[in-house]
Amino acid sequence: MAANPELLSWLRAACAEYRFDVAALYQRHGDHAWPLEAADFDDLSRQLDAGGHFLPLPKEPAALANVLEVSIVRFLVERAADHEDVDVEIGTERGYPDLEFSGRAFGGGFHAVDLKAARRKPLKRSPPRQTQSRITLYTGNTYFAWPDLQWPGMLRPFAEYESHVDVIAIYTLDTDATERATEIEVIVQEPWRIASKERSSTTREYIGAVLELERLREGAGDFDSEEDFYKYWRAFDFRMPKALRAQLSKLISQQKEAGDRD
Repeated sequence: MAANPELLSWLRAACAEYRFDVAALYQRHGDHAWPLEAADFDDLSRQLDAGGHFLPLPKEPAALANVLEVSIVRFLVERAADHEDVDVEIGTERGYPDLEFSGRAFGGGFHAVDLKAARRKPLKRSPPRQTQSRITLYTGNTYFAWPDLQWPGMLRPFAEYESHVDVIAIYTLDTDATERATEIEVIVQEPWRIASKERSSTTREYIGAVLELERLREGAGDFDSEEDFYKYWRAFDFRMPKALRAQLSKLISQQKEAGDRD
């Protein structure tokens, strides 16, 4: 599942031009005279803020990450629309992946592109060197463990993707700014290249990335090869709750029935 070099280059070039342009939450009611006239968007932002229209974005990591991810998804979809040989489809809200790329520009086939966001861990006397917590790369006990099954929330089975790529927005939390997320840096890497041998959660079955920012930038994870990554995590003893086991049995039966019909 080595990443397509054309897709990596396209994503990195596009993301180098990305700017987080969500200023705040917009509140309809304001305290100013109408009509409101502005010279440009910066002037409009100042007037809306002064007029009481702006509410700060949430500080809670998951909520802020969702805003960042929606912004990047829209940006990449708009970029793809400018190229007739690039096709993209948006995934489901809580499924995998966030975006599915295909088209002649990438040699055909389907490529999974997932969006992540992570806050820099602040240090008192030096610049940040790590993310606040481990980025989640995959859910380990569903589509990753059973890649040939059509899991709910997926456009197709995991194994049908020719490559997998993560687009990661690293940000600094600024509690004084209405946009909250500042100093955005976007990293594009293959998941296995930034993977650790640790879960990203002690309560959920998530595969975690390395913490160090430089290792994320360089793609210097804990594995020497993609094969080693899959061998380690596919052998990992993830928990399988009863409800998930029942769902797995149902999916296997559905796949078998479909195969019998063919």
